[in-house]
Amino acid sequence: MRLEQALEIVDTVLREAPDPVSVFVADDHGELVAAATMDGASPDTRLNAQRKAYTAARSDARSTAELAEKARADPAELASFDSFFTFFRGGVAAFEDGRRIGAVGVSGLPGEQDEELAVRALLGTGLALR
Repeated sequence: MRLEQALEIVDTVLREAPDPVSVFVADDHGELVAAATMDGASPDTRLNAQRKAYTAARSDARSTAELAEKARADPAELASFDSFFTFFRGGVAAFEDGRRIGAVGVSGLPGEQDEELAVRALLGTGLALR
């Protein structure tokens, strides 16, 4: 994930969020590239956004929602996950030329809205969801 892409994602999320959120953009290892917390966002949204991006960047799923479905079907798989992974919606992996290059996590809205906002921001930069 290039810094320019990450900043564009953050800007899109901040501009389009209907209420205060935190956004975290990670590289393909789940490490910080860019992040922001809007005024009025709950402090816990920072860590939630980070965990969502980390999970989407490091797991084999394309989103935290997809990973939650996979884990729900197999308790043994659930027990083997990284303890920093989260299954809350709002974490979405970013792909470029078919290669996972990072992820975005959004937190502060209901999970479905967090995920929709993350997807719009990724697609707006020209990145793909697979």
